[in-house]
Amino acid sequence: MSIGFRDRLSEGRRAMAHLIHVWHERNGWSHKVLPALAEALDLGKVHSSQISNLRNGKLSSPGPEVFLALAQANAVLFEGIENAKGRLVEIHPELLQVLQNAALPLEGDDGQPLGAGTLFEIFIGLQPLPTCFDWFIEDDEAIELSAALADYLCDGRTWRNCRDKVMEAYPINKLSRRERFAEVMAGVKDYSAEDLDGELIDLNTTHIALGGNPQQGANDFLNSLRIRAKRIKSQNSH
Repeated sequence: MSIGFRDRLSEGRRAMAHLIHVWHERNGWSHKVLPALAEALDLGKVHSSQISNLRNGKLSSPGPEVFLALAQANAVLFEGIENAKGRLVEIHPELLQVLQNAALPLEGDDGQPLGAGTLFEIFIGLQPLPTCFDWFIEDDEAIELSAALADYLCDGRTWRNCRDKVMEAYPINKLSRRERFAEVMAGVKDYSAEDLDGELIDLNTTHIALGGNPQQGANDFLNSLRIRAKRIKSQNSH
């Protein structure tokens, strides 16, 4: 059965929201970073409100300049922020500092940066997300996965007995994210679906640092969490 164009557009908008969300979470960026980079290097026009609405799936018809600006900014990040350091240090030193902390580009399965055409095709549902972004977590599932995460990374031990080791393995230095991670691991809070979307790669990195399979990707890690979540739910139902 072929998918209707309205459903395709809806799925595309959701995919783009997911892509923009994960991109920002991985880098720890605010919505102002990409617009500032585009303006500083004359890469095109995109506003922070457009980034926010793309991330929330609320921007229904962005103009071509949005995709062009995002693609050109992505190309700069792919080439390496050091190549733009000379210009940014004079124009926007605060932005340079942010990008030197984290400036991961969006790459396709071929290892090349996503261009304007690909971004547009993802937005309208004509092209799937790169496999390293191709996961969706629902709000209800996020609660179960949060519980499974604590059990998985602690290998069944209590948080009190493994806290130091797990926190050392968690690769993020940003205090707010470390505090949130510790709260989830302690069972005080749960990750939201959006939180998990952005955290998944770093959580997999944590698992690998704790002795997990270094060949395991984020998708495999998510599948393992889902299996653990089902097991825990089954045990609790008896």
